[in-house]
Amino acid sequence: MSARLVIMGPQGAGKGTQAARLAERLGVPAISTGDIFRANISAGTPLGRLVQEITAKGDLVPDEVTNDMVRDRLAQADAASGFILDGYPRNAAQVVELDGILADTGASLDAVIELTAHREELLARLQKRAQVEGRADDTDEAIARRLDIYAEQTAPLTAAYAERGLLVQVDGIGELDDVTARLLAALESLDAQV
Repeated sequence: MSARLVIMGPQGAGKGTQAARLAERLGVPAISTGDIFRANISAGTPLGRLVQEITAKGDLVPDEVTNDMVRDRLAQADAASGFILDGYPRNAAQVVELDGILADTGASLDAVIELTAHREELLARLQKRAQVEGRADDTDEAIARRLDIYAEQTAPLTAAYAERGLLVQVDGIGELDDVTARLLAALESLDAQV
């Protein structure tokens, strides 16, 4: 089964949860740009302070910062045989950067998974997450802004990946095990087509 994957979808679609579940099944690391940023925020690093200032406004971290971080993470030994990227790429420039990072190692993506969900469901999920986890970056305004940014910048990337024959769309709504089963079935179906 494919091991170099990108999981896409709007905030609240369940990317992080499903990336972790798939990573365990496939034996590869789940690499979440958001988790790396939050770890830096918790540790009070210069990157963390910069990211906190940016995300508190609902904005996204600049590409150059994110690109360097992803390049460094994919160069680590545990990602040599595969990975699941969560939260990257988010825009066309990052797609080009990821292509370059992988080309430098002689690798390419096996599949891009898009978790789909209706905006109303996403808003409800993110508001609940804000209450449960107490995440300062999950204000109503920041949530709405991130969903709008996703629709404007990231969602169009799925068409480019579909043209490459890499895109698999999976309904992200439902019980965790059901969504995971749909993801695994979709990846197996894509492998069978190759």
